[in-house]
Amino acid sequence: MLKCKECKYCNGIACRGEIPGVGGKDTGESFVRNVEAMKRVRINMDVQADPGEISTACTILGVPMSMPVFSAPVAGIKNNYGFDISEYDYSCQVLDACEKTGIRGFTGDGIDIENLFAKPAQAVNDHNGHGIVTIKPWVKEGVDARIEILSHLKFDMAAMDVDAAGLPLLRAGKTPVETKNTEALRYIKQKLGKPFIVKGIMTVHAAQAAVDAGVDAIVVSNHGGRVMDDTPGTLEVLPEIAAAVKGKVTILIDGGIRSGNDVFKCLALGADGVLIGRPFALACVKGGSEGLAAAIQKIQDQLKQAMLMTGCHTLADITRDKVRIAG
Repeated sequence: MLKCKECKYCNGIACRGEIPGVGGKDTGESFVRNVEAMKRVRINMDVQADPGEISTACTILGVPMSMPVFSAPVAGIKNNYGFDISEYDYSCQVLDACEKTGIRGFTGDGIDIENLFAKPAQAVNDHNGHGIVTIKPWVKEGVDARIEILSHLKFDMAAMDVDAAGLPLLRAGKTPVETKNTEALRYIKQKLGKPFIVKGIMTVHAAQAAVDAGVDAIVVSNHGGRVMDDTPGTLEVLPEIAAAVKGKVTILIDGGIRSGNDVFKCLALGADGVLIGRPFALACVKGGSEGLAAAIQKIQDQLKQAMLMTGCHTLADITRDKVRIAG
């Protein structure tokens, strides 16, 4: 039986504190707040515009994509979703769907370096390197071991979800996680020799530190509300982060994104692209690569509809004046 309660609308309320599982930490308010922040943004409908073709195409970090959407890194499918599938097979299904729909997927990482990191990274390699491998913020020993594995594999780029430093299970492991300063991030970027994304940015200070480290992209993220209670929603902090570092680094965001309308809102408030986690993971768990491909296509169709109803023909037309924030 799946651990996810499969709510009609995924808002974090029914699964509060369910970890392992898909819930948010403690009261679950950070997960809930991500969704609520998204709902407070309204889209300004305006169809007084020239007719024409609508395109969601873009290029992010040198990779042509059908739309600025990524499948977020998810690991521990058996523990968190209750679905008996290997991490390699799950990663392959995600990457298959992403390849079919023209987007890119992240793979995950965990304590078991072989099953939770090496095998998902192998899946990326087996898909012509079309994917982003994720490394947890291990101490140097753990980071170096994973970079050594990657030295023999093909992959588009790599990421580190620095907010995973708050996961108690990982902190207590034989090779623990730690917080990362600018020098540590710069070291990883140099060792990888590939575009490097830092995920878990929630303040202007953290964004600027990542820029100073020379990273290629940041992800505004609170780890889906799974590492700390009482954080702001990610969309609450996106505008100030974008105001500080837009143009210096590619800005991505995750947390509470449930539709193409939500993608539109994120782009209007300063993001260059988004990551979608729980909804895509559930679609894949229930329907395999075909189920996920259908979920991705639905997001693209909704994004195009939002663009049609706001007079936007390309992603560059999605500007701040296309939305308003309630309250």
